[in-house]
Amino acid sequence: MNPSTSPGECSAMRVAFIQSGWHDDIVNQGRDAFLAEMERMGNPPEALEVFKVPGAFEIPLHAKRLAATGRFDAIVACGFVVNGGIYRHEFVAEAVINGLMSVQLETGVPVFSVVLTPLQFHEHHEHQRFFYEHFVTKGAEAARACVQTVESLWAIEASPEGRRKLAEAEISA
Repeated sequence: MNPSTSPGECSAMRVAFIQSGWHDDIVNQGRDAFLAEMERMGNPPEALEVFKVPGAFEIPLHAKRLAATGRFDAIVACGFVVNGGIYRHEFVAEAVINGLMSVQLETGVPVFSVVLTPLQFHEHHEHQRFFYEHFVTKGAEAARACVQTVESLWAIEASPEGRRKLAEAEISA
């Protein structure tokens, strides 16, 4: 967390946004909605960095490396894992979500997922339109969750009792 920033100062919140390249026309909707909602809440665009990776499977490693830099207050992952008929997409999605959870628990940097796995996806107009709209909704929701969570964590760290407990936890780790 950024100790120079206090709760309620969304303008100083540094966030990394990682997006996969597959189905980028759909994934871009989540990214754009996230960035717009963060700006609407007072976070300047220069406090947000976007990173692109080939596919969703590469997201957790990038999240871990970005968290390890100490530059970010939060990380958001965005991808679209569909059944391509070659492999079980559920396994890929599960690996990604488990990887993201591990990153936040190991590093203490909150990680938010906009990695979605539809039961069915066909590249026709109605499905694309539905997922465009769904990613817009999920991108905005991720921005709000990001701000609320980071501010909550800052509040914990700002309290004397919270700092003492965190210091004790670090000593015992």
